[in-house]
Amino acid sequence: MRGEGLVTGSPLIEARDLSAGYGGPLALRDVTFAAAPGERIGVLGPNGGGKSTLFRVLLGELPAAHGSVTAPPRCGTVPQTERSRLDYPVSALDVALMGTLSRLPWWRRPGQSEREQAFDALEIVGLRDQARASFGALSGGQRQRVLVARALVQDTRVLLLDEPFSGVDAPNADRLMALIDQFADEGRTVMIATHDVEQARTWDQVLCLNGSQIAFGAPGETLTRDVLEATYGAAIVTLPPTLDGVERGVLAPHHHDH
Repeated sequence: MRGEGLVTGSPLIEARDLSAGYGGPLALRDVTFAAAPGERIGVLGPNGGGKSTLFRVLLGELPAAHGSVTAPPRCGTVPQTERSRLDYPVSALDVALMGTLSRLPWWRRPGQSEREQAFDALEIVGLRDQARASFGALSGGQRQRVLVARALVQDTRVLLLDEPFSGVDAPNADRLMALIDQFADEGRTVMIATHDVEQARTWDQVLCLNGSQIAFGAPGETLTRDVLEATYGAAIVTLPPTLDGVERGVLAPHHHDH
């Protein structure tokens, strides 16, 4: 269980009236939110709704077309494993070591110090004993945790996870949830792009996107049926209200297909 009173300090990420695109029509419009140290923020939205565009802006890969964004110079990122090449002959340790490249001079190769950091990161995610294993031979959940280790080696206060639970079995999903809680307890800001509405209800804040910002705030106030219908439309299935009368909605199972 997470400790209390850990969400403190000035925001590590802040966007004001942020819009961004790729040279044509804007892919994302009018986004305003702030993320404090220790917060777990779920980013909900359909495929093409702007989640990846937002992450690219936060990573500095895509400039803002309008508005402003404040973020650390370097954010740790965990992409979807299904988008990762699995045919390269690299080990789990090699992948974790890649996290050191962003903070090394271009001419310097990772040395013993960086290797120790990579081993330590694999230890944190419970995979030190798989350091020499081929990345492509690992299970989907194990590969996801290796990518988390790579992000940790970057030594950043902000972690951006792009649908980290996609294709992950229940035991590995539980491990990832525990890691997310641990990182937040350490004072990191963790943003998680997801389609899992019920999972997002357990986090601190939720940002709903569908080309523009639909809502941002605490899950209990934000994840209403009206907001979810504006975010996902006909993909939402209404569930019976909770005992205290709160209406709920979840995504139809087919929406998780990619």
